[in-house]
Amino acid sequence: RICREDLNEVVTSFLQDKTVLERGLFDQENTLPEELTQLRMGKIIRERYPELDEADQEAVRQHAIAAMNITQQAKLALAQADALGGGAGDGTIQGNTALLDGVRKFVNVRDLDIDLIDRINPFEAAYAVLAKSMDEKSLRQVQASIAAKKLSIPEDEARELAKRALLFKNERGRLPDINSADAWEKRMAEGVAALARYRAQAKAARGDAIHG
Repeated sequence: RICREDLNEVVTSFLQDKTVLERGLFDQENTLPEELTQLRMGKIIRERYPELDEADQEAVRQHAIAAMNITQQAKLALAQADALGGGAGDGTIQGNTALLDGVRKFVNVRDLDIDLIDRINPFEAAYAVLAKSMDEKSLRQVQASIAAKKLSIPEDEARELAKRALLFKNERGRLPDINSADAWEKRMAEGVAALARYRAQAKAARGDAIHG
């Protein structure tokens, strides 16, 4: 059984992941939240708890993402309220932060719409703070640099996207459509296509080795 302390460590690992930080903070325009909440967090969970089966790994992922995103959204709401003059020295806003301490303790993931939670960028609150501390030109330069790195889908990410596409097929009765208006569905379809290319390349390479 994964305890709350374990979840905190999982969230910490996620927040310290270089790729997660780069994409979540500086490449929001080109990064779907699901790429972070499902793919990257899923990878961290699998590496941390290889002894768990896929269903349990997914349950841990959902708990970790839900706890983190609910906390982040609450912080964002409090910060916005404070900016609008809610913290008028009466301790109201500061006092409300006590709610944050209980969020992860009392939240029941089964009562949440995990698809909705997965579509929240966990770094939204942090980005709001960062955007204020960096001038727009510097922010754009960093964003352009990171976006340039993400021109193709790595094989491990393509494989994970293909797994998500299979779950999608089981739920919807069809594979994701690469021309879908839904960005995440389109990304899953791109992952399936990329994995097919990787497999074709590997097969061709084996054929060359045999005939060579």
